Amino acid sequence: MMKRQSNSNSLILVIHEIYGINQHIKSFCELLSKQGFDVTCPNLLERETPFEYSQEEAAYRHFMDHVGFASTAQKIKGLLSDVKGEYEKIFIIGFSVGATVAWLCCEEDGIDGIVGYYGSRIRDYVELTPKCPAMLFFPEEEQSFNVDEVLLTLEKKKIEVHKFTGKHGFSDPYSSRYDAKSEQEAFSKTIEFLFHID
Repeated sequence: MMKRQSNSNSLILVIHEIYGINQHIKSFCELLSKQGFDVTCPNLLERETPFEYSQEEAAYRHFMDHVGFASTAQKIKGLLSDVKGEYEKIFIIGFSVGATVAWLCCEEDGIDGIVGYYGSRIRDYVELTPKCPAMLFFPEEEQSFNVDEVLLTLEKKKIEVHKFTGKHGFSDPYSSRYDAKSEQEAFSKTIEFLFHID
């Protein structure tokens, strides 16, 4: 578990992608901390070393076989109940599988907002209705599904969705799929979202 304390009354729970707590996640947590939030990022892989990007298939298999969406969502819900009394506001920000896990927690009480970066498997759980404000970011294209169809479904539920130039992973400066303009736009939307929730 990685923690950054700013002695804030707001906590952001960051949920990493299949690779684990890598340099991208560490840098992102640092950025949030500099904005004055307490940040925590649990290591959901239960292994010390994050996967390399070249191990994408192995990382995905490890997540699906040993971690999974349902049990990860349960862990996050447990973590939330542990910290609920300590903060005035609690947010969840997730990347990829982490965004889907954040979405799976959206019906819980005590969450003030969720942000999901390219949570492609959210498409399997569009029936959920968040109890808190939710903002989801998607790339223009995904290999496994039609982005526009999913966006339409989510927009009908009054979910704030944004589509960015680039592919899955556009916000990760360490990835070959990085798109600097999209990453900056998404981050400023995230910060605006976090500061404008009453």
